[in-house]
Amino acid sequence: MLPGKFITLEGIDGAGKSTHLSWLETLLSGMGKKVQLTHEPGGTNLGEELRKILLDSSQAIHPETEALLMFAARKEHLDKLILPSLAKGNWVISDRFTDASFAYQGGGRGIHEDRLKDLEYWVQNTFQPDLTFYFDVTSELGRKRINARGNGVEVVDRFEKEKDEFFNRVRESYLKRARRFSNRIHIIDASEPVEDIRLRLKNIVLTIC
Repeated sequence: MLPGKFITLEGIDGAGKSTHLSWLETLLSGMGKKVQLTHEPGGTNLGEELRKILLDSSQAIHPETEALLMFAARKEHLDKLILPSLAKGNWVISDRFTDASFAYQGGGRGIHEDRLKDLEYWVQNTFQPDLTFYFDVTSELGRKRINARGNGVEVVDRFEKEKDEFFNRVRESYLKRARRFSNRIHIIDASEPVEDIRLRLKNIVLTIC
């Protein structure tokens, strides 16, 4: 058991996770918690370099290579940022973690769950977030938000350029995983008003304080 708490935010692109990330930091800081914000892939110097490769739309990456790179970045993330911060008693909030690999590389790319489970155990043993918020939106709404965010400029993110069919598979994988691990993963209807969402987030966070 580590003295700090680890919260992760999950969802398809355009679900609005980043809208609530800094708000959660402010909420927890107001409760006297020291908070570290981070994201995946990334969070470390090496992780950020791998992130550039993974998101580069000019790269043609084999699905298994993509999964391996994700977990390589995650290993660095855990060892150099997440676990040391939690050991100090800090609260860490990450925009995505391993659930994203099961959703994107599993559901989206079609990599068998057993292979991802092997990588998960190799990289993090039995370590899991204390709490996960899955922000659920349809692929159509997610796409609309992405386009609005780009102000009409073509997006270059390798994942954001995927078709709706891809995001539908990712979403179904997230929902299946949320139902399976309902004690940890809370499904948030991300189409609801921001104020309603934040009230629910606060009430859930209070259960682990």
